[in-house]
Amino acid sequence: MASQPSIVNLDTAPAYWFLNALHFVLALNETGEGAYSLIHTTAPPDFETPYHLHHDEDEAFYILDGELTVILNGETIVAGPGGYVFLPRGVPHGFRSSSDKDSHMLVHAIPGGKIGFVGMMLEMATPIQDRHTLPEPTLPDFKRLAELCEQNKISILGPLPR
Repeated sequence: MASQPSIVNLDTAPAYWFLNALHFVLALNETGEGAYSLIHTTAPPDFETPYHLHHDEDEAFYILDGELTVILNGETIVAGPGGYVFLPRGVPHGFRSSSDKDSHMLVHAIPGGKIGFVGMMLEMATPIQDRHTLPEPTLPDFKRLAELCEQNKISILGPLPR
């Protein structure tokens, strides 16, 4: 099936609350024949992911605002506005929002669709109807996260190294 034109923005894109951050799904398999998924993420200060690796997808971040500290195979990289970080499949990584304000980024998952990171996120996330009233931050269910990651070919390696 050929791709269809698609126009979304942060007011119309589906919104999700996942790991205490806001995620807008801008593109999925249906909008690009599986070439990539695109998520706009707003991460509060001190947000961080577990240290993990994707077995079947590449991931990339383009930082719009704020700052990310990315741990990539043990190496620390700090990226600010305009920074682009490519994370190939099979390479351990994770990141934290290291700014004193919200960090905004575009997250590319390649290939796309409801697999890998996006599939796991959509399964675990809470859909957001009112974008002006976000849920209170809570301790994530790490057991469920680990199960969903395993189902979507992502290995959790532990907490993000300091």
